[in-house]
Amino acid sequence: MTKRALLIAFHFPPQAASSGIQRTLSFSKHLGRFGWEPMVLTAHPRAYAQQNPSQLASIPAKMVLRRAFALDTKRHLGWRGRYSELMALPDRWISWWAHGVLTGLRLVREHKPEVLWSTFPIATAHLIGLTLQRMTGLPWVADFRDPMLQPSYPVSPRQRGFYSWLERQTLQRCRYAVFTTQSALDSYRTRFPEIDPGKLHLIENGYDEDEFGALIGNTPDTRAIGQPVTLLHSGVLYRNGRDPEPFIQALAALKATGRIDAASLRVILRAPGDMAGVKAKVERHGMTDIVSVLPPVPYSEALAEMLAADALLLFQGTPFNSQIPAKVYEYFRARKPILGLVDPAGETATVLRNAGFASIAAADQSGSIESALTQFIPAVRDGSAYVASDEVIARSTRTHKAGQLAALFDEAGK
Repeated sequence: MTKRALLIAFHFPPQAASSGIQRTLSFSKHLGRFGWEPMVLTAHPRAYAQQNPSQLASIPAKMVLRRAFALDTKRHLGWRGRYSELMALPDRWISWWAHGVLTGLRLVREHKPEVLWSTFPIATAHLIGLTLQRMTGLPWVADFRDPMLQPSYPVSPRQRGFYSWLERQTLQRCRYAVFTTQSALDSYRTRFPEIDPGKLHLIENGYDEDEFGALIGNTPDTRAIGQPVTLLHSGVLYRNGRDPEPFIQALAALKATGRIDAASLRVILRAPGDMAGVKAKVERHGMTDIVSVLPPVPYSEALAEMLAADALLLFQGTPFNSQIPAKVYEYFRARKPILGLVDPAGETATVLRNAGFASIAAADQSGSIESALTQFIPAVRDGSAYVASDEVIARSTRTHKAGQLAALFDEAGK
């Protein structure tokens, strides 16, 4: 008999600008292979500042999906972007909580799920999960992904206090707590020594083979003779932690000494978020002939662009040392060389090294990046640069990750 699980997630299509939608979406697509029928409780699309309707086609057609009333305090209840902090605790989407709980109770009554699951980084999702667990007694798997409390986030003392309370309540009441990185899991073992270590589990992010399968054969496998090497970064960049300026400075140094030019190298920074800011940095260093800053495209087009590129760039600096960008697993599947612009001591660098990638440079040091590029670009050009092995790709599939989650559901439901 198929068992049912209620998944509580803010990030779900058509929400855009967060890789978190892929985690929940993939679980909703693949849990059925392991005997679990997923239902999804999410927020009304009005709560999303950015939307990508093309993702709606990826939602399983027969899946039970409920969208509860939700507002964004800043956009809907604020005045010129200003709002009372009391209206945004634990976050700007607290309005989702009340109707989310009522909708969840109706789903529990009508469909009788055996387990609850909620996912961070929108803290209200865990607040809904906590409330439903207390009201129904159902076993609850809390998907923390990353630590709720970071050294520099939340900044507000009041919000940090709410996060701290919710974090502890979640750990105490959930059956299992799940993290996407080993360092995040280890940090909770250290901070909460009274919590049974067996409650904490690792389920990394991954890639969806179904998304790639539709693209195979539609993108070139090799670069045409005489064409420039194309390096691609796909995703958001930040001033703190994913600042592309040291990388652009390194490119400028290579260009100044004649080691690269527009005929030999093309760099694409796709969907960096602050496009104007990134373009300004490219212009400031005189790199507009080599570096293109381009807007977001639908997810399938973004994957196709990864498959068409000659090599892929990964930005993940020191502030994100305990996090791994979800795109790294898509990069593995693309079977392309990867240049990691990371903190060598961070979790992302560890994942790259464990997968066999050695092209790593300190994200904030242009000299280190310049040295890495000097070796990386020729290796990409002559085809000797390393790409992920079949074994690395197999353990990176979201189907495999869904099987791990299903195993936790099986244990939680006993």
